[in-house]
Amino acid sequence: MNNPLKNTINTSTDLSQFSAEELKQALNRIENKKNEERDAYKKLVAETIPKALSRLHETSEMMRNAKTETFQLFETILDLKNQVYGFKEKQMSHTFSNDKEEITIGYRINEGWDDTVTIGIEKVQNYISSLSTSKETASLVKIVFNLLKKDAKGNLKGSRVLELQKLTKEFNNEEFTDGVEIIASSFKPVRSSWFIEASRIDENGVRTNIPLSMSSVDFLQGYAFDFFNQQNENINAA
Repeated sequence: MNNPLKNTINTSTDLSQFSAEELKQALNRIENKKNEERDAYKKLVAETIPKALSRLHETSEMMRNAKTETFQLFETILDLKNQVYGFKEKQMSHTFSNDKEEITIGYRINEGWDDTVTIGIEKVQNYISSLSTSKETASLVKIVFNLLKKDAKGNLKGSRVLELQKLTKEFNNEEFTDGVEIIASSFKPVRSSWFIEASRIDENGVRTNIPLSMSSVDFLQGYAFDFFNQQNENINAA
């Protein structure tokens, strides 16, 4: 006799014709099959992870090699540039190009601030808030408040500090000047990642970027790009 419960139970099966034991056996078979499928899934995941990880590790090593070799090549170029022009540029990046290609190497800066920055901001805001809104002061007040606006991470932009310092002469106020000085002294920029940006240029001058994520890849062990050391020391001393 063909038992419809042998493999599965479906909505069209009349369960009243089967005993409790038969129903129990059928449910057990379904449960066992489900567990087998889940075990097979977990086994497949366990077998796939090392394969993918090995490929990703291999790719990461290739990128580390490519990044290190690129910086080594341009370190030689930069050294030659110094000799030819007799001047060492203090900048965060250098761009090299020909008619068809362009490469930029350099580093980025994370703009950090210590906890005294809030004191400086409050002193500046207190003074600005005390000003009348006459035509003579309204524009300056608006400029200052725009310079004090924070980014999405809740930080000031370091480039705005210079603008605030210029305004101390406009206001000529002790509280405002002291607040700006506190803000400036709380600025603690830190060098983050070394990056490479590369692109090809077609006959129409249109650039097509080569997708890279070199910032997250470190140099090979034992290599340090020392060309910007002088500027790094200036940043750390700021």
